[in-house]
Amino acid sequence: MRLLTYNIREGGVGRVEALAAVVNHCAPDLVVLQEAVRPTVVEGLAAATGMAVWGARPRHSLAFLSRVPIAHHQWHRPAASRRAFLEIVPEGGALRVFGVHLSAVHSNWTERRRVRELREILKSVARHQDGFHVVTGDFNTLAPGEALDLRKLPPRLRAVVWLTGRQIRWETIQIMLDGSYVDGYRSLHGPDPGYTFPTWDPHIKLDYVFVPFPWSTRLGACAVVADHPAIPEASDHLPLLAEVALA
Repeated sequence: MRLLTYNIREGGVGRVEALAAVVNHCAPDLVVLQEAVRPTVVEGLAAATGMAVWGARPRHSLAFLSRVPIAHHQWHRPAASRRAFLEIVPEGGALRVFGVHLSAVHSNWTERRRVRELREILKSVARHQDGFHVVTGDFNTLAPGEALDLRKLPPRLRAVVWLTGRQIRWETIQIMLDGSYVDGYRSLHGPDPGYTFPTWDPHIKLDYVFVPFPWSTRLGACAVVADHPAIPEASDHLPLLAEVALA
């Protein structure tokens, strides 16, 4: 199965054609969308990409498109989270996908919020820990050891970083790694940074595909897609495409 995670920026209004061109270029079976707050846009994308199955809710960031039948999908909103996460089960039950979109803005304060959000999400996911599943989406954070170039932030966001401690303690992705999840991109590309944001000057990685370690051999590919001319118009995020074996 080809799985795509894609933040379509502020609902994707007015950019359906460009977004559809990028999605069609990726040829996914299942797409997990973030910032997909307009169901009419998601419906338009489904039609433009030939995906008969889709799901979206007004003002919910997470949505999906699928070329394969879906047996079950559900939004879950933990108490500690500003956004619901999305559970998707393709027909056959060989795979369960959890789409996430954690809080934005780079600062120690928002990093602590992301930690709380992720811990609550993982509590919900824990009952599926022994089965094959993927946790994917826009985590809005950097992995430990990665550097944030403050010069590239708008002045108001640079001020937020300084006011909350100057040096951000990146903890969210470490929680995934400590939970025996494998960063799909890094596991296949080693030191390659895999930057996904912003499209006009990629210099940070915000988008991830995580697979539990016991199932990581089923991950056949994971790539940042940056080779279509519609990408700069479509969104400020580059899409991330993974291939997983269902058996």
